[in-house]
Amino acid sequence: MPRNHLLEKEKISRLLLKLSLPATISMLVNALYNLVDTIFVGRGVGYLAIGGLTIAFPVQMLIMAVSLMIGVGGSSVVSRSLGAKNHEQAAQTAGNSFFLVSLLGFAIFILGSIFIDPLLHLFGATTEIFPYAKTYLRTIFVGTIYFPSVVASNNLIRAEGKAKIAMISMLIGAIANIFLDYLFIFPLEMGVYGAALATILSQLLSAIFVIVYFTRGHSTLQFRPSHFRPTKDILRQILTVGFASFARNAAGSLIVVIVNHLLVLYGGSLAISVYGVLQRFTRFLFMPLFGIVQGMQPIVGYNYGARKLDRVTHAVKLSIIVATIYATTTSLLAQAFPTFVIGLFSEEPELIEKGTLALRFVIAMVPLIGIQIVGAALFQALGKALPSLILTLSREILLFIPFVLILPSFLGLTGIWLAFPLADLFAILFTIVFLKKEMRRLEKGQIIAP
Repeated sequence: MPRNHLLEKEKISRLLLKLSLPATISMLVNALYNLVDTIFVGRGVGYLAIGGLTIAFPVQMLIMAVSLMIGVGGSSVVSRSLGAKNHEQAAQTAGNSFFLVSLLGFAIFILGSIFIDPLLHLFGATTEIFPYAKTYLRTIFVGTIYFPSVVASNNLIRAEGKAKIAMISMLIGAIANIFLDYLFIFPLEMGVYGAALATILSQLLSAIFVIVYFTRGHSTLQFRPSHFRPTKDILRQILTVGFASFARNAAGSLIVVIVNHLLVLYGGSLAISVYGVLQRFTRFLFMPLFGIVQGMQPIVGYNYGARKLDRVTHAVKLSIIVATIYATTTSLLAQAFPTFVIGLFSEEPELIEKGTLALRFVIAMVPLIGIQIVGAALFQALGKALPSLILTLSREILLFIPFVLILPSFLGLTGIWLAFPLADLFAILFTIVFLKKEMRRLEKGQIIAP
């Protein structure tokens, strides 16, 4: 059965499983190798090296922000174009996406390599942590030449309904990263440089895979040289729809910078290392949620373009249910065994003690966070950039930053950890208001152009 026919005719529960499961597996494995990377660094180099990775993390988030902005924006336009049977626009959108992401990838590599020292100082590197952070990030910048194209490609591949291909691309990189991490950090004793080298080499393998996929004619998006020529209207659509994803990750990067500086003030290098552990573990919890919505978005985008709104609402409701079940199960397990979770990363007693308490606070509202993630993803899939942007910024900028700046004045280090669940709670409530209004509109058959 043709892929486009599946998006329009297949039973929603079966279709969501087909598209979400590969995306979820690939996102879970992707999060797992980040987790393993940190465990290897913590046990093979030391907790200060985890702090170095934590300082470098905001830069990596900015790289991912640019990549996802183009990938998510481009895939939204591609999905709706395919649903409307406009294959020429779909191909041109993909070509413009590749042009833009390649240009920005080179720009990040050049600027990042030049300004690496001031960046690390800006992001809160202490004297102890700075050498680890610089060694790691200097190598990571090399991968920006091609890694953003991999992220954008996987989103475009999912937009044409081929989630398994995108999964294979990510699995190749993730499995290679775990193997190379162990090899470089333990037998070869290359420290944090080995961890960074493992990352960019595994990303290169994924890049080779997607290049072969598109150049050998496996994609339903058939490119011509003219499709790579920048088109003002298409670039506008890609950037406006994808900007919410950029804002989410860029705001996340800003938050990490703010938190790093506060942690230096209230807890020192050890607290930064604790935060690094929490970042990696919560990403492990959250990545499958993004896998679920990545499976949902092509269904929503295609059927919205095809004016089959009952299938849109069904996909959204089912995604919320699945995301909530997953988030509740995993967060309760983590709440039950927090010492075990933190102990995976380090044997340092003080890090385990402080990390256990912090973990309990940070994941307190995770059982309901799927509502917020699905809500923002829905508006992206519909091409409605402004509501998606508002929902994204509500948690990161409007809620978390005021909480994290105010609470430590009264509660010290505990106030920093408490800011996370409070921001989650209010963001979920805010999303529910937007989501209910949009779902009522869809159920009434009302379509408003983005």
